[in-house]
Amino acid sequence: MKDKYISPSFQASAFHCSSCHVFAKQDWFYMKGAQLANGYGLQFQDDRFSISRCEHCGFPTIWHNDLIIFPLNLTAESPSDDLPEEIKKDYEEARLIFNFSPRGSAALLRLSIQKLCIHLGQSGKNISEDIKALVKQGLPPKVQEALDIVRVIGNEAVHPGVMDLNDDRNTASQLFKLVNFITYKMITEPAEIDEIYNQLPQEKLEAIKRRDN
Repeated sequence: MKDKYISPSFQASAFHCSSCHVFAKQDWFYMKGAQLANGYGLQFQDDRFSISRCEHCGFPTIWHNDLIIFPLNLTAESPSDDLPEEIKKDYEEARLIFNFSPRGSAALLRLSIQKLCIHLGQSGKNISEDIKALVKQGLPPKVQEALDIVRVIGNEAVHPGVMDLNDDRNTASQLFKLVNFITYKMITEPAEIDEIYNQLPQEKLEAIKRRDN
């Protein structure tokens, strides 16, 4: 599985920089303005605007409260290569709007999870039942708990594709990770095991078949 991606987060001490994309320490400052001409050295500070400066590339990221307003790069982790293309479109759209609308991003990611369950052979009608079935097939039980925490299943479930007023940047960030994790455990990892198995010598494969029979 690829290295863990740490999405930029307001006032976090380190994350993957939105400019150089390297995981690095971040220094935080409030944004100040100074009068440029015909002034008397006046300065202005607005605590709603802040800057995180990457220690690796030195480039600033500008925040308005907890939203990135510059640079306008994609700051959420990229989709797994094995995520089905029709789901990857929703995932990429969620990445595109992540900085501007975490709630919209989370809604698209819930829809992605529903579609992923369908791709994995489930009905897609009841995510709680779908995830239970996937746990029986090898998905770690902890994934159920994580999806409950971000209100995908359970008593506080939000219907896939519907925006939740309680969603924030952290909720959407966790949903990005969960989509990729489910993809890894249910698609990528089994494929990797099959590849290793199929590279075994033919006589070994035949011996395994005889044993299993």
